[in-house]
Amino acid sequence: MILIIFGGGVVAGSLLKSSKAENGGWVVITIAWGLGVAMAAYAVGGVSGAHLNPALTIAMATIGNFEWAQVPMYILAQLLGAILGAIIVYFAYLPHWAKTDDADLKLAVFSTAPAIRHPLSNLVTEMIGTFVLLLGILALGGNVLADGINPILVGLLIIAIGMSLGGPTGYAINPARDLGPRIAHFILPIPRKRDSDWSYAWVPIVGPIIGAVFGALVYKQFFLQENSLAFWICAIVVLAILIGAQLTQSKKGIA
Repeated sequence: MILIIFGGGVVAGSLLKSSKAENGGWVVITIAWGLGVAMAAYAVGGVSGAHLNPALTIAMATIGNFEWAQVPMYILAQLLGAILGAIIVYFAYLPHWAKTDDADLKLAVFSTAPAIRHPLSNLVTEMIGTFVLLLGILALGGNVLADGINPILVGLLIIAIGMSLGGPTGYAINPARDLGPRIAHFILPIPRKRDSDWSYAWVPIVGPIIGAVFGALVYKQFFLQENSLAFWICAIVVLAILIGAQLTQSKKGIA
């Protein structure tokens, strides 16, 4: 919830008409998302281990750092929190929805969309962003850090990912962050809204999960020197997606 209040809130402030933060820009958005992650991690770290992201939860379970039996309940809580956070953002900017004519901008407050729509390429971008996220989080965990500093460092990692890899897709890198607010957009009475772009919704779900799992397996394989069949299977899947993205992009370019 806290994550979406910060993240969705900064996007709303930057995009919706008559907001004093209108046209705040990409740098402002990435910083607020990073701080939102840090604050949310501080808020729930003692309760859930700062599991804000279903992709992270699944990845940790894959490498044995989290119990599979708890995964469904954690994902449900993450999704419900994201929906609630998006609803709070809606009410925070209540007069601004009617002032904004562009339905795409209204949707962008809630969910991501690609700058260039090419599903496999968009999938790859989300995979890479979440791969870096998991690798970074596990690398931070492998170091001796001062108590309480880890959420700030993860927040900085989110900012860096947003600035460097966020341009193509808006860097969901978290299935709940995209799906929860997208559901909120679907159910809320937003004036003159468009459809919720369900045809794209699978990309910010599948991409982050694959990227996160592969990032965790790479860390286990090369940093911890623990060989696993799961790593090689995942590597083949990732390679197949990369090849598919390249081939379909090439055909599109030729056409």
